[in-house]
Amino acid sequence: MLNRLVSSLSLCLAALSYACSQPTQTLKTPGLQQPVEIIRDRWGVNHIYAKNEHDLFFAQGYSAARDRLFQLEIWRRQATGTVSELLGPQETKRDVGTRLFRFRGDIDKELLHYHPHGPLIVRAFVAGINAYITEILKTPDALPFEFKVLQTKPALWTPEVVISRHQGLLGNVRDELNYGRLVKLIGAGKLRELQWFHPVTKPTEPDLTLHVDGDALFQPILELYEAFRLPLKFGGRATKADEDEAWVPGPSLTPGPSRNGGPPIGRGVKTSGLVDVRTACTPLPMGGPPLREGPGVRDEWFETEKQYVGSNNWIISGNKSTSGYPMLANDPHRAQSTPSLRYWVHLNAPGWNVIGAGEPTLPGISIGHNDYGAWGLTIFETDNEDLYVYDTNPNNTNEYAYRGKGTANRWVAMKTRTERIPMKNGTLVTATLKYTQHGPVVFEDKARHKAYAIRAGWLEQGCAPYLASLRMNQAKNWTEFRQACSYSRIPGENMIWADKTGTIGWQAVGLSPIRKNYTGLVPVPGDGRFEWSGYLPIQQLPNKLNPAEGYVVTANNNLTPVNFPNRNAIGWTWAGPSRAHRIEEVLNDGKRKNLVDFMALQADYLSIPARTLVPLLQNLSSPNDRTEQALTYLRKWDYKLDPSSVPAAIYVAWEGQLKQAVAQYLIPRAALPYMKTLPSKRVIDWLVVPRPSVAGAGGRDSLLLACLDRAVAELTNRLGKDPDDWSYGQRKNKHITITHPLSDLVDPAMQQQINLGPVARGGYGETVNATANDLNQTHGASFRILVDTEDWDKTMGINSPGQSGDPASPHYRDLFPIWAENGYFPVFFSKDKVNEVAEQTSILTP
Repeated sequence: MLNRLVSSLSLCLAALSYACSQPTQTLKTPGLQQPVEIIRDRWGVNHIYAKNEHDLFFAQGYSAARDRLFQLEIWRRQATGTVSELLGPQETKRDVGTRLFRFRGDIDKELLHYHPHGPLIVRAFVAGINAYITEILKTPDALPFEFKVLQTKPALWTPEVVISRHQGLLGNVRDELNYGRLVKLIGAGKLRELQWFHPVTKPTEPDLTLHVDGDALFQPILELYEAFRLPLKFGGRATKADEDEAWVPGPSLTPGPSRNGGPPIGRGVKTSGLVDVRTACTPLPMGGPPLREGPGVRDEWFETEKQYVGSNNWIISGNKSTSGYPMLANDPHRAQSTPSLRYWVHLNAPGWNVIGAGEPTLPGISIGHNDYGAWGLTIFETDNEDLYVYDTNPNNTNEYAYRGKGTANRWVAMKTRTERIPMKNGTLVTATLKYTQHGPVVFEDKARHKAYAIRAGWLEQGCAPYLASLRMNQAKNWTEFRQACSYSRIPGENMIWADKTGTIGWQAVGLSPIRKNYTGLVPVPGDGRFEWSGYLPIQQLPNKLNPAEGYVVTANNNLTPVNFPNRNAIGWTWAGPSRAHRIEEVLNDGKRKNLVDFMALQADYLSIPARTLVPLLQNLSSPNDRTEQALTYLRKWDYKLDPSSVPAAIYVAWEGQLKQAVAQYLIPRAALPYMKTLPSKRVIDWLVVPRPSVAGAGGRDSLLLACLDRAVAELTNRLGKDPDDWSYGQRKNKHITITHPLSDLVDPAMQQQINLGPVARGGYGETVNATANDLNQTHGASFRILVDTEDWDKTMGINSPGQSGDPASPHYRDLFPIWAENGYFPVFFSKDKVNEVAEQTSILTP
């Protein structure tokens, strides 16, 4: 903590002494109406000062493209279903899925949902991106290295790219399919016993009755849906995990003639060869090492995302702060990557003065503050997807049975459309897309005369993730902020607000279908018996205003009352409560908090599960000397997963063994492919109350020691025989290495420039400083913000590894060492303070 505080204070002092007279450049930028001033501060944050709304968002798009051009190009290709044209036929299923789930409504009505000036704002943002692309294409040698490695160039954007849902946090169709399979395999009662569905009012909740053929669910039903949701891979290196095997043409995907006259694509074609990047790096073979492929890897990625994509946020009233004003903290937990998901920016124009971060592909700011208040978000579980199963006509597979209201079954025709998808080698693949009245058809089982479609609420108008933040950016008080929240449909979020008047509030948001006769947790027939009855008004979701306790804490845990009406409109599974309980514990310690206290809490490494489980070892002993030594370490431990701690390493290895062992005892073998782990809550409950069934004849204590034996053996094998070498945070144990997705395609010298780490880390998936449960941290808070509403210039923030996605920029990795020490930089808001830390000023002129 001392190092982190010294680091952050040093940054502040350095900022105050930074020279005011920095370089100024004037850039001719067609498309603007008036000149715009952009001050880039020493941490790479652009402070944009415009004279009108159009130019403000034009400049935001221009700045984002200047800093994150390759990231924006990949977003564009994913949004338009043109990844195969860049990376080859292995991405065909991704492009088909993208096109299958593309929003096809009225674009102007769509944009008006997000803000009364939504069409102007989004089109200005797109025009700014395109202005930079047009400018840099005049000097293509200046393109970031990724374009040279992949031998491509960026293309222009349209508003349709901005409103794509392809990277939204959606749910829960994959869970539905798995729960349906598990009900078939082990029964609804056993599934309720193993999974932690809550809150519930009786043991038979939630209803998991399966009304479809369970045997038919064990097919690749969601292959197309999963394909467009997965991260990209580049010649053997995935951004987060490897995707499925290369596409093989199927009945609804037909290879077409080449656009350049070449041969049609054949089965299983994959690209290979050398990449010629003379100006950037020495290329390596495109193929790289053998890929891990198949459904197992795909499932692993989705399970990891589900487990670790979360966040913390909290607000306190002025009665709990040293300043006497409300304070706010937020640290979203997403995949660790280069560049980062989020992007800081300051937007100032008549009617706008807001600073914070959003995704660089979107206008506006999703987390931050304006002149009046601050806001933040974490995931709130909503269920806006259902999997429907249809009987299809044996004589016409494009018809399905639907009875409607009280009528007999009748055959209804699917709607179809044809898409021609360009391949890297110049060929075109024709895809036939089908739709029922509920949504896209993702799988057809012609042998059983069945079809499967997904009703995705997020295909409705106004469901582009985070774009409704535009309304929040201009909120002046809680009433206006809550009204703005009513437009925020995707993803489900816990929105918090704190303002200078002393108000704090929480409003859950999200698209929540009302299901009157079913839970939405297992697939249902699409014959008309299981329909949605509209959506729950967002302001009827859980909320609080100035609670008596003086704070609100959300950490993806359940905050829904047991008697919540329309229970089937929201989720049944939530993150474990450990992070939330620890935050509440600290906020309730009777001491008024300041920003330093908030820094310490965001970096907190205390493990609540450890504080519960380690005392179970207190009266045990082991005949194994090394295990007995480990017991000694644990008995003296403070339950903090600090990088320098030896008992932290022992505990984490032991907890992992315990979870694995309990899962093996309790999960029936047939269910293991679809339920590989148990919620921590279930594991801890079963261990705290001794049950012979958990550990067989030896009982719980034998299980505890046997798992500790295995943990010690694991650490010995990985870290050596001397326990003094078992510090938790180190390269061979808990650390972070961020590998650029194109790392396998460049030489070692270039790899040194684009990859980061390793650096030691602490914590794990259930500490407030959430660093996931893998040894190389894949998820956690890359972005953080701390706000004391007394003075906006006191705001602190971080964004790892840097604001820029271009390794040639000094802001590509400059924030990584600060982040690694859980440090921050000052986020100045007043122009005087911004000028004190100015690194460069750009004047954009029409």
